[in-house]
Amino acid sequence: MRMAWTSRMCCWTLVGAALVALTGTEARADVKLPNIFGSHMVLQQGQKNKVWGLAEAGEAVTVSIDKQSHQATAGANGQWHVMLDPLAVGGPYAMSVKGKNEIKFDDILVGEVWVCSGQSNMQWNVNQSTDPDLERATAKYPKIRMINFPQIGVQEPIWTHNDRQWQVCTPETVGGFSAVGYFFGRQLHQTLDVPVGMINNAWGGSACEAWIKRETLAADEKYKPLMESWAAREKAFADLSAKTAPTDDDKKAIAGMNGQMRGNSRPGNIYNGVLKSHLGYGIKGAIWYQGESNAGRAYQYRDLFPLMIDSWRKEWGQGDFPFYWVQLADFKAEKTEPAESDWAELREAQTMTMTRLPKTGEAVIIDIGEGKDIHPKNKVDVGRRLARLALVNDYGIQGLASRSPIYKSMEKQGGKVVLTFEHTTGGWRPFDVNEPRGFTIAGEDKKFVHASAKILPNGQIEVWSDAVKEPASVRYAWADNPICNMFSGAGLPLTPFRTDDWPGVTINNK
Repeated sequence: MRMAWTSRMCCWTLVGAALVALTGTEARADVKLPNIFGSHMVLQQGQKNKVWGLAEAGEAVTVSIDKQSHQATAGANGQWHVMLDPLAVGGPYAMSVKGKNEIKFDDILVGEVWVCSGQSNMQWNVNQSTDPDLERATAKYPKIRMINFPQIGVQEPIWTHNDRQWQVCTPETVGGFSAVGYFFGRQLHQTLDVPVGMINNAWGGSACEAWIKRETLAADEKYKPLMESWAAREKAFADLSAKTAPTDDDKKAIAGMNGQMRGNSRPGNIYNGVLKSHLGYGIKGAIWYQGESNAGRAYQYRDLFPLMIDSWRKEWGQGDFPFYWVQLADFKAEKTEPAESDWAELREAQTMTMTRLPKTGEAVIIDIGEGKDIHPKNKVDVGRRLARLALVNDYGIQGLASRSPIYKSMEKQGGKVVLTFEHTTGGWRPFDVNEPRGFTIAGEDKKFVHASAKILPNGQIEVWSDAVKEPASVRYAWADNPICNMFSGAGLPLTPFRTDDWPGVTINNK
Protein backbone atom coordinates (compact mmCIF):
# COMPACT_ATOMS: atom_id res chain seq x y z
CA MET A 1 0.00 0.00 0.00
CA ARG A 2 2.75 2.42 0.93
CA MET A 3 4.59 1.90 -2.35
CA ALA A 4 1.48 2.43 -4.45
CA TRP A 5 0.48 5.55 -2.54
CA THR A 6 3.97 7.05 -2.57
CA SER A 7 4.38 6.35 -6.27
CA ARG A 8 1.07 8.00 -7.05
CA MET A 9 1.82 11.10 -4.99
CA CYS A 10 5.38 11.47 -6.25
CA CYS A 11 4.84 10.72 -9.94
CA TRP A 12 5.19 14.40 -10.74
CA THR A 13 8.70 14.31 -9.32
CA LEU A 14 9.63 11.42 -11.57
CA VAL A 15 8.17 13.14 -14.62
CA GLY A 16 10.03 16.33 -13.72
CA ALA A 17 13.26 14.41 -13.25
CA ALA A 18 12.89 12.89 -16.68
CA LEU A 19 12.64 16.36 -18.15
CA VAL A 20 15.38 17.89 -16.05
CA ALA A 21 18.65 16.59 -17.30
CA LEU A 22 18.31 14.00 -20.07
CA THR A 23 21.26 12.34 -18.41
CA GLY A 24 21.08 8.86 -19.91
CA THR A 25 23.47 7.82 -22.69
CA GLU A 26 20.56 7.07 -24.99
CA ALA A 27 19.09 10.53 -24.39
CA ARG A 28 22.36 12.11 -25.44
CA ALA A 29 22.91 10.04 -28.59
CA ASP A 30 21.50 12.96 -30.62
CA VAL A 31 22.23 16.66 -30.38
CA LYS A 32 19.36 18.37 -28.56
CA LEU A 33 18.43 21.98 -27.82
CA PRO A 34 15.91 23.33 -25.30
CA ASN A 35 12.60 24.46 -26.75
CA ILE A 36 13.45 28.16 -26.53
CA PHE A 37 15.32 27.50 -29.79
CA GLY A 38 13.16 26.69 -32.77
CA SER A 39 11.64 27.79 -36.05
CA HIS A 40 9.94 31.22 -35.94
CA MET A 41 12.09 32.37 -32.99
CA VAL A 42 13.37 35.93 -32.70
CA LEU A 43 17.03 36.56 -31.85
CA GLN A 44 18.12 39.75 -30.12
CA GLN A 45 19.85 42.19 -32.43
CA GLY A 46 23.05 44.06 -31.61
CA GLN A 47 24.63 41.54 -29.26
CA LYS A 48 26.15 38.08 -29.07
CA ASN A 49 23.53 35.42 -28.44
CA LYS A 50 24.08 32.17 -26.60
CA VAL A 51 22.94 28.89 -28.14
CA TRP A 52 23.22 25.77 -25.97
CA GLY A 53 22.23 22.15 -25.81
CA LEU A 54 23.18 18.54 -25.05
CA ALA A 55 25.12 15.90 -26.95
CA GLU A 56 27.35 12.93 -26.22
CA ALA A 57 30.42 13.74 -24.15
CA GLY A 58 33.20 14.85 -26.47
CA GLU A 59 30.92 15.26 -29.47
CA ALA A 60 31.69 18.17 -31.80
CA VAL A 61 28.71 20.43 -32.46
CA THR A 62 28.54 23.07 -35.19
CA VAL A 63 25.99 25.88 -35.19
CA SER A 64 25.55 27.82 -38.44
CA ILE A 65 23.34 30.80 -39.25
CA ASP A 66 23.59 33.30 -42.09
CA LYS A 67 27.32 33.64 -42.90
CA GLN A 68 28.71 32.50 -39.56
CA SER A 69 29.55 29.13 -38.10
CA HIS A 70 30.65 28.20 -34.57
CA GLN A 71 31.86 24.96 -33.10
CA ALA A 72 31.79 23.57 -29.57
CA THR A 73 32.66 20.25 -27.94
CA ALA A 74 30.24 18.70 -25.47
CA GLY A 75 31.73 18.37 -21.99
CA ALA A 76 31.72 15.33 -19.76
CA ASN A 77 28.16 16.18 -18.71
CA GLY A 78 27.07 16.49 -22.34
CA GLN A 79 26.57 20.24 -22.20
CA TRP A 80 27.79 22.57 -24.95
CA HIS A 81 27.22 26.15 -26.03
CA VAL A 82 28.33 28.68 -28.63
CA MET A 83 28.01 32.45 -28.86
CA LEU A 84 26.59 33.80 -32.11
CA ASP A 85 28.07 37.00 -33.46
CA PRO A 86 25.60 39.90 -33.61
CA LEU A 87 23.14 39.67 -36.49
CA ALA A 88 21.49 42.50 -38.36
CA VAL A 89 17.81 43.22 -37.94
CA GLY A 90 15.79 41.26 -40.41
CA GLY A 91 15.53 37.75 -41.74
CA PRO A 92 14.20 35.24 -42.22
CA TYR A 93 17.31 33.25 -41.41
CA ALA A 94 17.86 29.50 -41.19
CA MET A 95 19.93 27.78 -38.50
CA SER A 96 21.65 24.43 -38.56
CA VAL A 97 22.85 22.61 -35.44
CA LYS A 98 24.94 19.62 -36.42
CA GLY A 99 26.66 16.87 -34.48
CA LYS A 100 26.13 13.20 -35.24
CA ASN A 101 22.66 14.32 -36.28
CA GLU A 102 21.46 17.65 -37.66
CA ILE A 103 18.64 19.92 -36.51
CA LYS A 104 17.37 22.70 -38.76
CA PHE A 105 15.30 25.74 -37.84
CA ASP A 106 13.81 28.21 -40.31
CA ASP A 107 11.91 31.49 -40.40
CA ILE A 108 14.19 33.03 -37.75
CA LEU A 109 13.95 36.81 -37.36
CA VAL A 110 16.34 39.23 -35.66
CA GLY A 111 14.94 42.15 -33.72
CA GLU A 112 13.94 42.89 -30.13
CA VAL A 113 13.30 40.17 -27.54
CA TRP A 114 11.58 40.77 -24.20
CA VAL A 115 10.52 38.50 -21.37
CA CYS A 116 6.98 39.04 -20.07
CA SER A 117 6.68 37.57 -16.61
CA GLY A 118 4.80 37.69 -13.31
CA GLN A 119 1.44 36.36 -12.21
CA SER A 120 -2.08 36.24 -13.62
CA ASN A 121 -2.37 39.81 -14.86
CA MET A 122 0.60 39.13 -17.14
CA GLN A 123 -0.65 35.64 -17.96
CA TRP A 124 -4.12 37.06 -18.87
CA ASN A 125 -4.43 36.58 -22.62
CA VAL A 126 -5.87 38.64 -25.45
CA ASN A 127 -9.06 36.57 -25.48
CA GLN A 128 -9.69 37.63 -21.87
CA SER A 129 -9.05 41.35 -22.34
CA THR A 130 -10.98 44.27 -23.81
CA ASP A 131 -12.39 43.87 -27.35
CA PRO A 132 -10.83 40.49 -28.14
CA ASP A 133 -12.82 40.20 -31.37
CA LEU A 134 -11.36 43.45 -32.72
CA GLU A 135 -7.88 42.56 -31.53
CA ARG A 136 -8.01 39.19 -33.26
CA ALA A 137 -9.34 40.69 -36.47
CA THR A 138 -6.39 43.09 -36.74
CA ALA A 139 -3.61 40.83 -35.45
CA LYS A 140 -1.83 40.45 -38.79
CA TYR A 141 1.74 40.95 -37.59
CA PRO A 142 3.96 38.19 -38.98
CA LYS A 143 7.03 39.86 -37.45
CA ILE A 144 5.65 39.59 -33.89
CA ARG A 145 6.33 36.23 -32.27
CA MET A 146 5.58 34.77 -28.83
CA ILE A 147 6.43 31.59 -26.95
CA ASN A 148 4.30 30.56 -23.96
CA PHE A 149 5.86 28.44 -21.22
CA PRO A 150 3.96 25.90 -19.08
CA GLN A 151 3.40 26.12 -15.34
CA ILE A 152 5.57 23.54 -13.60
CA GLY A 153 6.88 23.93 -10.06
CA VAL A 154 9.83 21.76 -9.01
CA GLN A 155 13.01 22.03 -6.96
CA GLU A 156 15.37 20.73 -9.67
CA PRO A 157 15.95 22.65 -12.92
CA ILE A 158 13.90 21.56 -15.92
CA TRP A 159 15.99 21.79 -19.06
CA THR A 160 13.31 21.98 -21.75
CA HIS A 161 9.56 22.07 -22.41
CA ASN A 162 9.26 20.40 -25.77
CA ASP A 163 5.52 20.95 -26.13
CA ARG A 164 5.94 24.74 -26.30
CA GLN A 165 7.18 26.44 -29.47
CA TRP A 166 7.38 29.93 -30.96
CA GLN A 167 4.17 31.17 -32.63
CA VAL A 168 3.73 33.78 -35.34
CA CYS A 169 1.14 36.45 -34.56
CA THR A 170 -2.01 35.89 -36.62
CA PRO A 171 -5.73 36.31 -35.95
CA GLU A 172 -5.80 32.60 -35.16
CA THR A 173 -2.92 32.58 -32.65
CA VAL A 174 -3.03 35.97 -30.92
CA GLY A 175 -5.89 35.04 -28.59
CA GLY A 176 -3.53 32.88 -26.55
CA PHE A 177 -0.81 35.54 -26.28
CA SER A 178 -0.23 37.37 -23.01
CA ALA A 179 -2.31 40.52 -23.49
CA VAL A 180 0.14 42.85 -21.73
CA GLY A 181 3.04 41.21 -23.56
CA TYR A 182 1.29 41.48 -26.91
CA PHE A 183 0.25 45.12 -26.54
CA PHE A 184 3.73 46.02 -25.33
CA GLY A 185 5.36 44.15 -28.21
CA ARG A 186 2.94 45.53 -30.78
CA GLN A 187 3.71 49.10 -29.74
CA LEU A 188 7.45 48.43 -30.03
CA HIS A 189 6.98 46.81 -33.43
CA GLN A 190 4.85 49.65 -34.77
CA THR A 191 7.19 52.33 -33.45
CA LEU A 192 10.55 50.75 -34.28
CA ASP A 193 9.54 48.78 -37.38
CA VAL A 194 11.56 45.74 -36.30
CA PRO A 195 10.62 42.15 -35.44
CA VAL A 196 9.64 41.60 -31.81
CA GLY A 197 9.75 38.37 -29.84
CA MET A 198 8.03 37.91 -26.48
CA ILE A 199 8.90 35.11 -24.03
CA ASN A 200 5.82 34.60 -21.84
CA ASN A 201 6.50 32.61 -18.67
CA ALA A 202 3.90 34.18 -16.35
CA TRP A 203 2.11 32.02 -13.77
CA GLY A 204 -1.11 33.20 -12.14
CA GLY A 205 -1.05 33.55 -8.36
CA SER A 206 2.71 33.15 -8.16
CA ALA A 207 4.74 34.56 -5.29
CA CYS A 208 7.95 36.47 -5.91
CA GLU A 209 10.07 34.00 -3.91
CA ALA A 210 9.13 31.16 -6.28
CA TRP A 211 10.97 33.00 -9.07
CA ILE A 212 14.27 33.11 -7.15
CA LYS A 213 16.89 30.39 -6.80
CA ARG A 214 16.43 28.77 -3.42
CA GLU A 215 20.12 29.08 -2.50
CA THR A 216 19.95 32.83 -3.09
CA LEU A 217 17.11 33.19 -0.59
CA ALA A 218 18.73 30.87 1.94
CA ALA A 219 21.94 32.92 1.87
CA ASP A 220 20.14 36.05 3.11
CA GLU A 221 19.25 36.24 6.81
CA LYS A 222 16.23 38.44 6.02
CA TYR A 223 14.41 35.45 4.57
CA LYS A 224 15.18 33.01 7.36
CA PRO A 225 11.58 33.01 8.71
CA LEU A 226 10.22 32.45 5.21
CA MET A 227 12.63 29.58 4.52
CA GLU A 228 12.06 28.01 7.94
CA SER A 229 8.32 28.08 7.36
CA TRP A 230 8.73 26.21 4.10
CA ALA A 231 11.22 23.78 5.61
CA ALA A 232 8.63 22.89 8.26
CA ARG A 233 5.98 22.28 5.60
CA GLU A 234 8.37 20.16 3.57
CA LYS A 235 9.26 18.04 6.60
CA ALA A 236 5.59 17.55 7.45
CA PHE A 237 4.93 16.45 3.87
CA ALA A 238 7.85 14.02 3.92
CA ASP A 239 6.82 12.59 7.28
CA LEU A 240 3.23 12.03 6.19
CA SER A 241 4.30 10.54 2.85
CA ALA A 242 6.55 8.07 4.70
CA LYS A 243 3.72 6.58 6.72
CA THR A 244 3.31 2.88 6.06
CA ALA A 245 -0.44 2.94 6.64
CA PRO A 246 -1.77 6.44 5.95
CA THR A 247 -5.32 7.16 7.08
CA ASP A 248 -7.87 8.82 4.83
CA ASP A 249 -7.17 12.10 6.62
CA ASP A 250 -3.46 11.59 5.98
CA LYS A 251 -4.14 11.06 2.31
CA LYS A 252 -6.20 14.25 2.10
CA ALA A 253 -3.47 16.18 3.88
CA ILE A 254 -0.79 14.74 1.61
CA ALA A 255 -2.80 15.63 -1.47
CA GLY A 256 -3.15 19.23 -0.32
CA MET A 257 0.49 19.51 0.69
CA ASN A 258 1.56 17.94 -2.59
CA GLY A 259 -0.07 20.89 -4.32
CA GLN A 260 1.99 23.25 -2.22
CA MET A 261 5.19 21.35 -2.95
CA ARG A 262 4.69 21.64 -6.70
CA GLY A 263 2.93 24.98 -6.66
CA ASN A 264 3.72 28.58 -7.49
CA SER A 265 4.67 29.86 -4.02
CA ARG A 266 7.37 27.46 -2.85
CA PRO A 267 10.78 29.18 -2.99
CA GLY A 268 12.65 28.28 -6.16
CA ASN A 269 9.80 26.32 -7.73
CA ILE A 270 9.18 28.53 -10.76
CA TYR A 271 12.84 29.41 -11.09
CA ASN A 272 13.56 25.70 -11.59
CA GLY A 273 10.39 24.55 -13.29
CA VAL A 274 9.98 27.37 -15.79
CA LEU A 275 12.62 30.10 -15.84
CA LYS A 276 15.76 27.96 -15.85
CA SER A 277 14.90 26.39 -19.20
CA HIS A 278 15.44 29.68 -21.05
CA LEU A 279 17.52 31.73 -18.62
CA GLY A 280 20.44 32.98 -20.72
CA TYR A 281 18.58 33.33 -24.04
CA GLY A 282 19.48 36.64 -25.66
CA ILE A 283 17.02 39.37 -24.62
CA LYS A 284 16.72 43.13 -24.55
CA GLY A 285 14.90 43.24 -21.23
CA ALA A 286 11.94 42.11 -19.14
CA ILE A 287 8.49 43.38 -18.21
CA TRP A 288 6.82 42.19 -15.01
CA TYR A 289 3.32 42.30 -13.50
CA GLN A 290 3.18 40.71 -10.06
CA GLY A 291 2.74 41.62 -6.42
CA GLU A 292 -0.80 40.68 -5.54
CA SER A 293 0.40 37.45 -3.92
CA ASN A 294 3.00 39.30 -1.85
CA ALA A 295 0.80 42.19 -0.69
CA GLY A 296 0.52 40.73 2.81
CA ARG A 297 4.32 40.98 3.10
CA ALA A 298 4.81 44.35 1.44
CA TYR A 299 7.71 45.47 3.65
CA GLN A 300 9.54 42.25 2.83
CA TYR A 301 8.92 42.96 -0.88
CA ARG A 302 11.03 46.09 -0.56
CA ASP A 303 14.07 43.78 -0.52
CA LEU A 304 12.67 40.63 -2.12
CA PHE A 305 11.71 42.22 -5.42
CA PRO A 306 15.09 43.95 -6.00
CA LEU A 307 16.79 40.69 -5.02
CA MET A 308 14.85 38.84 -7.70
CA ILE A 309 15.73 41.38 -10.39
CA ASP A 310 19.38 41.46 -9.38
CA SER A 311 19.64 37.66 -9.29
CA TRP A 312 18.06 37.34 -12.75
CA ARG A 313 20.50 39.87 -14.16
CA LYS A 314 23.51 38.14 -12.66
CA GLU A 315 22.48 34.72 -13.92
CA TRP A 316 21.37 35.90 -17.36
CA GLY A 317 24.89 37.12 -18.05
CA GLN A 318 23.85 40.25 -19.95
CA GLY A 319 24.55 42.85 -17.29
CA ASP A 320 21.86 45.20 -16.03
CA PHE A 321 19.25 44.61 -18.71
CA PRO A 322 16.15 46.86 -18.55
CA PHE A 323 13.46 45.68 -16.14
CA TYR A 324 10.06 47.40 -16.06
CA TRP A 325 7.04 46.46 -13.97
CA VAL A 326 3.39 47.32 -13.51
CA GLN A 327 2.38 48.83 -10.20
CA LEU A 328 -0.68 47.15 -8.70
CA ALA A 329 -3.99 48.45 -10.00
CA ASP A 330 -6.84 49.65 -7.84
CA PHE A 331 -8.87 46.74 -6.46
CA LYS A 332 -11.39 45.78 -3.79
CA ALA A 333 -14.11 47.94 -2.25
CA GLU A 334 -13.75 51.69 -2.03
CA LYS A 335 -13.69 52.97 1.55
CA THR A 336 -15.36 56.15 2.64
CA GLU A 337 -12.68 57.06 5.18
CA PRO A 338 -8.86 56.89 5.06
CA ALA A 339 -7.46 53.55 6.20
CA GLU A 340 -4.28 51.50 6.13
CA SER A 341 -3.77 49.20 3.16
CA ASP A 342 -1.43 46.33 2.39
CA TRP A 343 -1.93 46.94 -1.33
CA ALA A 344 -0.83 50.56 -0.88
CA GLU A 345 2.26 49.34 0.95
CA LEU A 346 3.05 46.89 -1.85
CA ARG A 347 2.74 49.69 -4.42
CA GLU A 348 5.14 51.73 -2.30
CA ALA A 349 7.61 48.83 -2.25
CA GLN A 350 7.41 48.60 -6.03
CA THR A 351 8.09 52.31 -6.42
CA MET A 352 11.06 52.13 -4.05
CA THR A 353 12.72 49.60 -6.33
CA MET A 354 13.44 52.34 -8.87
CA THR A 355 15.85 53.91 -6.38
CA ARG A 356 17.46 50.57 -5.57
CA LEU A 357 18.46 49.35 -9.03
CA PRO A 358 19.51 50.95 -12.34
CA LYS A 359 17.57 50.62 -15.59
CA THR A 360 14.24 50.02 -13.89
CA GLY A 361 10.87 51.69 -14.29
CA GLU A 362 7.26 51.51 -13.22
CA ALA A 363 4.00 51.73 -15.15
CA VAL A 364 1.36 53.21 -12.84
CA ILE A 365 -2.20 51.97 -13.49
CA ILE A 366 -4.04 53.18 -10.39
CA ASP A 367 -6.74 54.47 -12.77
CA ILE A 368 -7.63 51.34 -14.76
CA GLY A 369 -8.36 48.63 -12.20
CA GLU A 370 -11.75 47.26 -11.27
CA GLY A 371 -12.94 47.01 -7.69
CA LYS A 372 -14.84 43.80 -8.42
CA ASP A 373 -12.17 42.11 -10.51
CA ILE A 374 -8.52 41.48 -9.67
CA HIS A 375 -7.98 41.00 -13.42
CA PRO A 376 -8.96 44.31 -15.06
CA LYS A 377 -9.62 43.79 -18.77
CA ASN A 378 -7.91 46.94 -20.01
CA LYS A 379 -4.50 45.55 -20.85
CA VAL A 380 -3.91 47.84 -23.84
CA ASP A 381 -3.04 50.84 -21.67
CA VAL A 382 -0.87 48.64 -19.45
CA GLY A 383 1.18 47.49 -22.44
CA ARG A 384 1.44 51.03 -23.80
CA ARG A 385 2.67 52.48 -20.52
CA LEU A 386 5.34 49.81 -20.29
CA ALA A 387 6.26 50.45 -23.93
CA ARG A 388 6.73 54.16 -23.21
CA LEU A 389 9.46 53.29 -20.70
CA ALA A 390 11.28 51.06 -23.17
CA LEU A 391 10.90 53.38 -26.15
CA VAL A 392 12.34 56.35 -24.29
CA ASN A 393 14.95 54.67 -22.11
CA ASP A 394 16.21 51.91 -24.40
CA TYR A 395 15.44 53.05 -27.92
CA GLY A 396 15.94 56.80 -27.59
CA ILE A 397 12.58 57.83 -29.02
CA GLN A 398 12.24 61.56 -28.50
CA GLY A 399 9.11 63.49 -27.61
CA LEU A 400 7.41 60.77 -25.58
CA ALA A 401 6.44 60.98 -21.92
CA SER A 402 7.51 57.80 -20.17
CA ARG A 403 7.28 58.26 -16.40
CA SER A 404 4.31 58.98 -14.20
CA PRO A 405 4.52 62.06 -11.97
CA ILE A 406 6.15 61.16 -8.67
CA TYR A 407 6.38 62.85 -5.27
CA LYS A 408 9.68 64.65 -4.57
CA SER A 409 9.39 66.73 -1.40
CA MET A 410 7.11 68.54 1.04
CA GLU A 411 7.22 71.85 2.88
CA LYS A 412 5.00 72.87 5.78
CA GLN A 413 3.60 76.36 5.45
CA GLY A 414 1.50 77.12 8.51
CA GLY A 415 -1.43 74.77 8.56
CA LYS A 416 -0.84 73.66 4.96
CA VAL A 417 1.60 71.38 3.16
CA VAL A 418 3.10 72.26 -0.21
CA LEU A 419 4.18 69.29 -2.32
CA THR A 420 6.70 69.22 -5.13
CA PHE A 421 6.74 66.60 -7.90
CA GLU A 422 8.88 65.35 -10.75
CA HIS A 423 7.88 64.19 -14.26
CA THR A 424 4.82 66.40 -14.51
CA THR A 425 5.10 66.52 -18.29
CA GLY A 426 2.60 69.01 -19.67
CA GLY A 427 1.54 70.16 -16.23
CA TRP A 428 -1.44 68.74 -14.37
CA ARG A 429 -4.76 67.52 -15.74
CA PRO A 430 -7.14 66.38 -12.98
CA PHE A 431 -9.65 63.89 -14.34
CA ASP A 432 -13.41 64.54 -14.33
CA VAL A 433 -13.34 67.61 -12.08
CA ASN A 434 -10.86 70.46 -11.73
CA GLU A 435 -10.17 69.93 -8.03
CA PRO A 436 -7.45 67.42 -7.07
CA ARG A 437 -8.90 64.37 -5.34
CA GLY A 438 -7.28 61.53 -3.46
CA PHE A 439 -5.25 63.44 -0.85
CA THR A 440 -5.43 62.78 2.90
CA ILE A 441 -3.63 64.55 5.72
CA ALA A 442 -2.74 63.84 9.35
CA GLY A 443 -1.00 65.37 12.33
CA GLU A 444 1.40 63.60 14.64
CA ASP A 445 -1.55 61.60 15.98
CA LYS A 446 -1.49 59.70 12.65
CA LYS A 447 -5.23 60.12 12.20
CA PHE A 448 -5.81 60.80 8.52
CA VAL A 449 -8.72 62.76 7.13
CA HIS A 450 -9.70 63.71 3.60
CA ALA A 451 -7.90 66.84 2.50
CA SER A 452 -8.54 69.73 0.18
CA ALA A 453 -5.93 70.40 -2.48
CA LYS A 454 -5.06 73.14 -4.93
CA ILE A 455 -2.71 73.21 -7.91
CA LEU A 456 -0.38 76.20 -7.64
CA PRO A 457 0.80 78.18 -10.68
CA ASN A 458 4.29 76.66 -10.44
CA GLY A 459 2.97 73.09 -10.51
CA GLN A 460 3.25 72.43 -6.78
CA ILE A 461 0.16 71.18 -4.97
CA GLU A 462 -1.07 72.71 -1.72
CA VAL A 463 -2.88 70.37 0.68
CA TRP A 464 -4.78 71.17 3.88
CA SER A 465 -7.73 70.36 6.12
CA ASP A 466 -9.43 72.52 8.70
CA ALA A 467 -9.50 69.43 10.93
CA VAL A 468 -5.67 69.21 11.06
CA LYS A 469 -4.10 72.41 12.39
CA GLU A 470 -0.50 71.11 12.44
CA PRO A 471 -0.05 68.64 9.59
CA ALA A 472 2.71 66.03 9.73
CA SER A 473 1.99 63.83 6.72
CA VAL A 474 0.16 63.81 3.40
CA ARG A 475 -0.84 60.73 1.45
CA TYR A 476 -2.24 60.31 -2.03
CA ALA A 477 -4.18 57.32 -3.39
CA TRP A 478 -3.25 55.40 -0.24
CA ALA A 479 -5.92 52.71 -0.31
CA ASP A 480 -6.75 49.36 -1.89
CA ASN A 481 -9.04 51.13 -4.33
CA PRO A 482 -8.52 54.88 -3.97
CA ILE A 483 -10.68 57.63 -5.37
CA CYS A 484 -8.08 59.82 -7.08
CA ASN A 485 -7.86 61.90 -10.23
CA MET A 486 -4.41 63.39 -10.78
CA PHE A 487 -2.73 62.99 -14.17
CA SER A 488 0.08 64.73 -15.96
CA GLY A 489 -0.74 66.65 -19.12
CA ALA A 490 0.70 63.66 -20.98
CA GLY A 491 -2.03 61.45 -19.51
CA LEU A 492 0.01 59.47 -17.00
CA PRO A 493 -1.41 59.07 -13.46
CA LEU A 494 0.30 60.43 -10.38
CA THR A 495 2.17 57.68 -8.52
CA PRO A 496 0.51 56.86 -5.17
CA PHE A 497 2.68 58.01 -2.26
CA ARG A 498 2.96 59.03 1.37
CA THR A 499 5.30 61.61 2.89
CA ASP A 500 5.65 59.72 6.19
CA ASP A 501 7.47 56.51 7.06
CA TRP A 502 5.21 55.45 9.91
CA PRO A 503 5.11 51.65 10.43
CA GLY A 504 2.58 50.00 8.15
CA VAL A 505 0.29 47.02 8.62
CA THR A 506 2.68 44.53 6.97
CA ILE A 507 5.90 45.59 8.69
CA ASN A 508 6.18 42.44 10.82
CA ASN A 509 5.02 39.94 8.22
CA LYS A 510 7.90 37.68 7.14
